[in-house]
Order: sequence, then C-alpha cells, then structure tokens
Amino acid sequence: MNAEQLKSARSHFPYLDKGIIYFNHASDSPISTEVKKVIVDFVNSRSDDCDFDYKSFLKRAEETKQILAEMMNCEKDRIAFSENTSTGLNILAQGIDWKAGDIILLNDVEFPANVYPFLNLEKKRVKIEYIKAKNGILTAEDVIESIKPQTKLISISFVQFLSGYRVDLEKIGSVCREKNIILSVDAIQGLGAVRLDVTKSKIDFLSCGTQKWMMGIQGLSFIYLTKDLQDKIDTVPSGWLSVDDAWNLLDYKLKFKETASRYQPGTLNTAAIYALNAALKFFKQFGFDEVERQIISNSKYFIKKLSELGYYSPLKNLDYKYLAGIVSIITDRAGEIFNHLSNKKIICSDRAGYLRFSPHFYNTVDEIDKVVAELKNISNLTTRNS
Repeated sequence: MNAEQLKSARSHFPYLDKGIIYFNHASDSPISTEVKKVIVDFVNSRSDDCDFDYKSFLKRAEETKQILAEMMNCEKDRIAFSENTSTGLNILAQGIDWKAGDIILLNDVEFPANVYPFLNLEKKRVKIEYIKAKNGILTAEDVIESIKPQTKLISISFVQFLSGYRVDLEKIGSVCREKNIILSVDAIQGLGAVRLDVTKSKIDFLSCGTQKWMMGIQGLSFIYLTKDLQDKIDTVPSGWLSVDDAWNLLDYKLKFKETASRYQPGTLNTAAIYALNAALKFFKQFGFDEVERQIISNSKYFIKKLSELGYYSPLKNLDYKYLAGIVSIITDRAGEIFNHLSNKKIICSDRAGYLRFSPHFYNTVDEIDKVVAELKNISNLTTRNS
C-alpha cells in the first residue's frame, strides 16, 4: 500500500487527529466515517421521515452476503446473519444429533465463546476434550494428533485470541473431511484482517462477529455452513422468516428454506447490516489482499521491534502465514504496562498475562515506533528504580 492510499484510509478515522494510537481492533474496532454516515442516514430516515424501505434493505443484506462470500470463496446462499459468534455456534451445537460418547475437541487457549456452547452438551453425555497448547500456540499437528475414533467435531479459532497464532485450517480440514469429522471455526479474530478460503480449507461451519477486524458494530455476526452439514442438523431456532413462503402469513407450513437463511428466524439487525456493508465496501476500495499484506507487514515489523527490546512474543521467528494482526507479549507486568500506555492514549488489551496489540491496515510504522518507544521508556524507568 503506497503512502497516498494509506493517507486516504487514515482520513476516515477522526480519532487519529486526537493523538490516539488505537491498537485494539481484536477487541472492538473504531467506526469509520463511512460506517458512521450510513448509520446516521438510517437513523435520520427513521426519525425524520418515518421511512424504511424494506425491499431496499433486503437488497443491501444480499449484497453484504455476496461480499462476504467473495471474501471466503463460497456461495452467498451458504451465509446467514446472526446476533453474535456464540449464537451462531449454538446453532451448530444444538442442531447435531449427538450420541453418548461422541467427542468434541477444543483446546485450552480458546475464547469462552467457542467453549460454552459445546460444554453445555455434557448433559447429553458428549465428552469434551481439551488439547493443551504449547507456549500459547496450538498447531494443526497438535489438533490432528489428538483425534480419536470417537471424535465427531473439532471447533477451533482461525486466529487464537491471546497469541495471535493463525492455525493451518487447510491441514486440519483435509484430515477432518477424510475422517468424517465436522470442522467448526470461530473466525472473529481473523476475517477482516486476513483471507480465509472456506472451500479450500474444507470448513463445515463458521461463526464470526463483525465488530472487530471487519470494523462493523456490535450486535451482528454471520454463520457459514455447507449444504451437506445443513441437511444433517436441525433448524434451531426456527421462526417466521425461516420458511419458504414467509409472507403467506396465515398459512402455517413449516417448510424451511433450502438456503442458510433458514437460520434467520426473525427481524435482523438492520443498522448493523448497513454498517457492515459500508465497512466491507471500505475494504474493497483498497483490496482485501492489500489489507492483508499491510496487516502482516505491520505484524512482522512490530514483532521484530518488540524482540529487540527483549520482550517475548509467541510468534517470534514464525513464518508470515501464521500471523494475522494480533501481536502479543507475555509479561507479569501486563497490567502495569497497560495502565501506562492507556495514560499515553495508546489503546491495547490486557488479557490473562498477555499484553495484546492489534493494529489494522491503516495503522502506520510510525505509530508502532511510538508504542515501542513507550515500552522502552517503561523498561528504562524500571532499570533506574531497581
């Protein structure tokens, strides 16, 4: 991405004029001027004119699915909107016909949203097994080696929320398809930062919120599932928009749609879908591949600078294909450093002993250097006071 493109991208984020360095996109993204405009326009139309063009909204929703499909290499009919990542994963967890003794493979560095929907199945005598990560990283090989004959489903994050490690889903997917194991992916820490080919990776089910790297707003997520898996699970939940002839209001026939839209049982989060549409179009201005290149470049540079300061990053010396935007350091001073950086208008996250940074494509090397300089100041202060 050249300097002019980067300048153009940054012009859409007014907070930058206030001296804030926002490296927390893995938590919740700031809203761009593009997203703000569509939300304001939507609210104004409802407030000033009592106007809501439902048909126009449906077209925008389908257009949004089409862009998501292009990002993931799938058909848009395989995508449905949901409220959040957990709700999506519950559709899968509650829809499978589980047998006593079935094994679900999780791991011990998952965000809880990808644990509790499956842990809730223990009452059905499903067995939950946790794969132990090594130094905060869980590799495809670790997953594959943990498979047993009773393994029915593997659920894993595309990008691990603490270390930022991007797992090789193609390797896992190939084995799962061969062994008839369902592969479920929590994609919230990856999509929007890096590309994911669900077809090539042989992913059966995916759930993803839109408020992080995708730069939408809270209260909207989406799921992807294959037609083959859809045919094997119950439609949970079901509602008036789940069926084929939804607008024949008094003809109560529970004939579900053949598309993934059957998992959209009722009113959608209209404002959030408009917001996501604007956010995705903003990315398209620069190209999804270019967004990824810039994020990986930032990640590599950041890890190098942190290593020079003596901080330990789990991703140090790893190939670029395992990077995805999150850069963390492990330190017993995470809380102290977090507070210092916050006072300097540097926004990051303190998570379970990890100090987590997550700059997006529009963030710059200069911003990274300023963060590194503050970390160096903290180290120098500690040395002088010790």
